Amino acid sequence: MSNTDKKIFIDPNKPFFIYDTAGDWHATLLSGCLWDARGDYIGFVRGENYDVYTAFGQWIGNLSHDGRIIRKRIPPRQPLLKIRRLRPPKPSNLPPRAPLPPMVADLGHHLIDVLDWDPDVFKTVPDQKSDLGN
Repeated sequence: MSNTDKKIFIDPNKPFFIYDTAGDWHATLLSGCLWDARGDYIGFVRGENYDVYTAFGQWIGNLSHDGRIIRKRIPPRQPLLKIRRLRPPKPSNLPPRAPLPPMVADLGHHLIDVLDWDPDVFKTVPDQKSDLGN
């Protein structure tokens, strides 16, 4: 069973920590929203496959059971979501730091760890943003 085949369940009321392969903490998922270490809103997760989007609506990958955001090395181009999400208020139960990262397995050649590949992915404004009329 590969990392993409393993079904996961994330309790939306408990923090789920997002790490890169090296074990660096990048974000915390809480109630479907992603928050960085400073407590800034940076994106959201939706769907049964835990699709990860930036705050601009750009799909970047899927959450894996070990807390990484992964995707195929050469993914199909995904359009920006045309929804406009208001910046949610910072939750009062957002933890100030993350626990030690879990041990991670090799992803193989066909998958990449998005945060290893582009650690600033949540800061990048997508090219198609002007198409949204914002």
